[in-house]
Amino acid sequence: MEQDPAYVQYRIAVPPDFSGVFSQFYYACNGTASAITHTLLPSYQTLMVFALSEGLSFVTKAQTHMAVSQCMITGPVRQAFQYTLEPGAAMLVVNFKDDAFYRFFGARELPLHNPVSPDSLLPDDCFNGLWACLKQLDSPEQQVQALLDFCRPYLKEQDLLSQRLAGFDENQQSPIKALSQELQQSERNLQQHYKKYFGYTAKEKGRYSRFIRAIRYLQEHPATTDWFELIHEFGYYDQSQLIHDFNHYLGLSPGKYLKFQQDICNAGD
Repeated sequence: MEQDPAYVQYRIAVPPDFSGVFSQFYYACNGTASAITHTLLPSYQTLMVFALSEGLSFVTKAQTHMAVSQCMITGPVRQAFQYTLEPGAAMLVVNFKDDAFYRFFGARELPLHNPVSPDSLLPDDCFNGLWACLKQLDSPEQQVQALLDFCRPYLKEQDLLSQRLAGFDENQQSPIKALSQELQQSERNLQQHYKKYFGYTAKEKGRYSRFIRAIRYLQEHPATTDWFELIHEFGYYDQSQLIHDFNHYLGLSPGKYLKFQQDICNAGD
């Protein structure tokens, strides 16, 4: 089913000087007469979501419905969840890349699967003021520029070890092992650093990266899917392991994913 043209959604590119901080910005606005629900793919990124008008809500993994009135932050997003935009509702999603959340907010661990207000993580009530400012601007592009101007003074520089860990290609099987040998540091030390600064383990990210590559393959070859070729191409042991990952990340079988993928959004890619 084709998307109603009155429902507007698109991605806004990140300026080069912020390429190590954000992966992208995602804007959506429901100009239709009906509520629209989409499923957001896991991204292993921390998301900050601004509700630019009333009518935005999320359903958590525990099936808890949460209305977003101003701003919320959640992540790293490890599993798919649904969001609904009522008629007239709009949102702007900020995707923190790698260790950027830590560099902005410091060593604060977010509740798993439970979005929170970013103002609960900092002593100053600054994000409500930012939200009010964004609502007054005319376009998503202007809103993104205001966000970038706002965050410049608060961002810390990325340390050298995090740069190396973030710089590994997603196809790298064992970045921890490779870097341990190169830097002559213990794998345990590097694993602890990775978990502290990125919010998840390198093993978790490796499993996710393999799954998301398989998803991209399905998106590019929707009519000619060969499941056994997919299993071989992306290093799955067998079909049951592939099905397990689909259920883990999306709560769907591979077949159901193909059927409903037009309602699934990858805001963090």
